[in-house]
Amino acid sequence: MELILKRDVENLGFADDVVEVKNGYGRNYLIPQGAAVLATPSAKKVLAETLKQRAFKEKKEVEDAEKVAKKLGSFEFKIAAKVGSGDKLFGSISNADVSEAFGKEGVELEKKFITVPGGTIKRLGQYEASVRLHRQVVVPVAFEVIPQK
Repeated sequence: MELILKRDVENLGFADDVVEVKNGYGRNYLIPQGAAVLATPSAKKVLAETLKQRAFKEKKEVEDAEKVAKKLGSFEFKIAAKVGSGDKLFGSISNADVSEAFGKEGVELEKKFITVPGGTIKRLGQYEASVRLHRQVVVPVAFEVIPQK
């Protein structure tokens, strides 16, 4: 089943993407939730016109995102966590913790735009998170998990 996404759907695509999904997923979840519409020929024509009009506006958004990306690329920060035996953490570090660390540095990012390797981190060490600023701009940001004093 071919659908046009009306909003970003995690692990599937971004708004205004044309995606191919299984019939049940589209018919029973995406369409009733308002996340997608059927990709009929007329809907595709409307989408093409919308994308053409949005291209100019999006160019500026990409440039702004790349400026922020340069700023984030130079960031290196440490996240303190309670440690048990060896280098295992009590609990884990997730994208919410990384978002909070960015907030302390003065950069506000929503946690849904941050991807931590493996979903959560359960050991001390150096890691790299991916920050999606725009559909075309994804920045890797290095951070270190250190023991809390």
